[in-house]
Amino acid sequence: MLRADTSPVQDRIKSLKDAAFPSKIQFSACNNTKEGMEKKEGHPIKVLADAVVVPSGVVRLMELQEKGWSYLRP
Repeated sequence: MLRADTSPVQDRIKSLKDAAFPSKIQFSACNNTKEGMEKKEGHPIKVLADAVVVPSGVVRLMELQEKGWSYLRP
């Protein structure tokens, strides 16, 4: 989750987005995960300004793979 309050990669994400061609990179945050974390923690969670909340991260990955994108996991 790309949390604005505790993300250890916040600066790295901003750097990647700033270095990329304008409008060519998008970071997505899963709303299902966000809602689960909010329920568990008992308060709203703010995502990074550089992230777009999508309804389901898994579905978003599937949509992109159908368009020819690849998913790499370290």
